Amino acid sequence: MIRAREWLAEPWIQRGVRAALAAGLAWQAAVFLPAPMSNYAYYAALGAVIAVHPTVADSASAAWRTVLAILLGFTLAVVIHEATIAVPAAVTIALVVGAAVVVEQWRVLREHASWVSFAAVLMFTVGADDPAGYAVNYAGLTLLGAAIGVLVTTVLFPPLQLTVAVRRIAAARGLLARHLRGMADGLRNGEVPSPGEWEGRGRELGAALDRMRAAENVVARARRANPRARKWVGTADRIREQSRALDRVAVLVDDLTTLVVEFQPHRRGIDRIDGGTGWVLADALDSLGSVVCNPYPTRLQEGDPDDREAAIEAAEAALHRLTTLLRSSDVADDEGFFALGAVTVGMHRALDTLRDRERTPLPA
Repeated sequence: MIRAREWLAEPWIQRGVRAALAAGLAWQAAVFLPAPMSNYAYYAALGAVIAVHPTVADSASAAWRTVLAILLGFTLAVVIHEATIAVPAAVTIALVVGAAVVVEQWRVLREHASWVSFAAVLMFTVGADDPAGYAVNYAGLTLLGAAIGVLVTTVLFPPLQLTVAVRRIAAARGLLARHLRGMADGLRNGEVPSPGEWEGRGRELGAALDRMRAAENVVARARRANPRARKWVGTADRIREQSRALDRVAVLVDDLTTLVVEFQPHRRGIDRIDGGTGWVLADALDSLGSVVCNPYPTRLQEGDPDDREAAIEAAEAALHRLTTLLRSSDVADDEGFFALGAVTVGMHRALDTLRDRERTPLPA
């Protein structure tokens, strides 16, 4: 039972179930229509599949924009065909396609613009004998199917895409924490990555952050016209907060990593504390990574240890040592000193961002 619920939480499975049901219902509805429309029931099924999208708002948008594009394509084909009866068919279809591509630039159509060309060629090659009848059958049945697709998306577990967003936040969090700890290990071993190596790591983290932002945007769109939005408003808000917080921390971490890689302040002779600058800086990075890994309290009852609080306290202590090192240093005119100061400020800001975010766990 639990396994079945986990499978049903997968967005692609939900979309597959909705698309299958919508296509079947649309086909059956079209079959009951009078001839000749009932002979083209597959157009209704096509419209249903077109309209089943990850969010209710996207489904409605796809439905009307696709039908509009189809009607524009049909209109272009009929007008150009009637105006060029005396010219060779090859010239006519070239004009139809050229005009359709121009119309596709209309921003209102968005990603559904390619239906203009498709419908125009289809009308010219299949429906030229009875343009009006073909337009009614094709566009009308597609609209019927699209309406059924939107209805099914709205009624049958209307998606909020929370599962994908939670996973992508966790993936970005894990990469960010591994990066911080990897930098700390490198400092302790004297093996700070070269600028080229860091660019590779940065691209991987950047891709994870892009996926996280995209998932957050989908959740925001999914809340529009969704009957389940009120029930999950708290979770959706926490997804937004945590995504934005990780985004800000990642920018700060990118800046401080660049400073460490380029200026290597730990090798500038600012060794006023036991273990040297590199070790102090490594401890601060390591402890910040622990805070990233512990976004929620783990205390089950009063008096139990809390990993999050312990991680924050360790980070504060490490940053205090780093700040003390800066204040006690006499090397105030060295670029490494200024880089270390910037790194320290960046880590303080990152810790403040992580500490102030929502601490309620997201659903799995």
